[in-house]
Amino acid sequence: MHIFRGRILGVAAALALTAGAVSAGTFPDFGYQPPSSYTGPIFQLSQNYPQTLPSGPPPAFFKLLPSPLSNNFEAWRPYAEAVKRYCLEGNVENDWYVEKNKVRSWYHAPWQHYGPLGREGIHGLTKEAQIQSKQLAPTQTTTGQTFAVGIYNDIGGYTFGQVWKNPQDPDPGVTSHPNSFHNGTVVCKPLFADVDLSQVPFLVNPVLWQAYVTDTFDSADRKIKPVALIQMDFAVRDSRIPNTGWIFGTFQYNGAITGKPGWDNLVPVGVMWGNDPEDNGDSYTNKQPSVTKINPNLKETAINAKPELPPTHLGWNGRLDGPVDNPISACMSCHMTAESPQLSPMNPTFQAPSKVPPVGSKEWMRWFQNEMAGVPFDAAAKSTDFSLQLAAGIADFYDWKCNQGGVFAKGGNACEQAHNFRLKLMKSSKPPAKVYKIERDQVLEELH
Repeated sequence: MHIFRGRILGVAAALALTAGAVSAGTFPDFGYQPPSSYTGPIFQLSQNYPQTLPSGPPPAFFKLLPSPLSNNFEAWRPYAEAVKRYCLEGNVENDWYVEKNKVRSWYHAPWQHYGPLGREGIHGLTKEAQIQSKQLAPTQTTTGQTFAVGIYNDIGGYTFGQVWKNPQDPDPGVTSHPNSFHNGTVVCKPLFADVDLSQVPFLVNPVLWQAYVTDTFDSADRKIKPVALIQMDFAVRDSRIPNTGWIFGTFQYNGAITGKPGWDNLVPVGVMWGNDPEDNGDSYTNKQPSVTKINPNLKETAINAKPELPPTHLGWNGRLDGPVDNPISACMSCHMTAESPQLSPMNPTFQAPSKVPPVGSKEWMRWFQNEMAGVPFDAAAKSTDFSLQLAAGIADFYDWKCNQGGVFAKGGNACEQAHNFRLKLMKSSKPPAKVYKIERDQVLEELH
């Protein structure tokens, strides 16, 4: 158990939450305030969610969707590059303080401030996975840590506002079958690495942010230090996509592209629009890459084969994954588990060793099926429609409200005492055969 040392804000603000339409200032901005020696900009949660569903055509890059869908990435390149521009426009020049964007509106997910992995106060970065030795390159012999911030366009922001319309009673039914995020929702997520840059060749000429982050992955102590842009993910809700209704993509930083720091150094890794449930092999899994092993048998993943992409591990058996992601998972596989309550782990290995199924078995392939937008991973849960941030935010809210609020002398926590409070998601009338308690990687759980 690590001592929780950082300066944590937000409890007082959370106590003031009231029912009604969500508006700016309802949710805390961050959980870790930088020390007084810091005098730069402070992160603000973009939370003035649209009250009505934005009208008009979907983003212009929708016209670039390949037809037919192909595992040849060159057919996808114009689409991927257009999505990158969509994510970057108006954000890069404002250092990703997205409330200042004059091109289009972007919004953050609430309740990411809470807990030891919560948002820091300079750029709103949350703590993610540890970087393992040699995960990025053969020369990377030390470990590191990852931080990220996700944003949703106005269509996705509208859905967040509807889920959190009553800030005391979030409703994941808004995103669960027959509902889902609306067509045209776009998610963009830059990720930053705290790692020895001299050991990672593609992080030459880095884009650096100052952030108030932990000293090391295992530490609870924080300080202001530089972190380097290493990856940017995106997700697009597109009702034309069969079997899932979503497209996921990712970019990897390569500072050799332009020879100078810049977001233009983000080169595409690839896209995926399904989990290839028929492919249960393991010959292309590549945890410590010296080359990029592209699986030509995958039909729903397209990987960039050009040398602009540095050697990278990809996901399980060659499915799409970013350099700081889990090499035995995949973008869609992980996000497909997003639900409330979280009844299953995000990966088959994120549970007790005795429960981990054989690689490629029917039980293992449960995490590599195709689920349509809005369909929950577990029948007893509500889907948060591929949004792990939405699922985690709801879980954080209930953890704060029900578990961190003290115990009554007569028994029970705050939720159990408040009989008129509708905690309809915490107890399922029809649980699955197996209920898994782990919501994150076991290493992350140890930080609590």
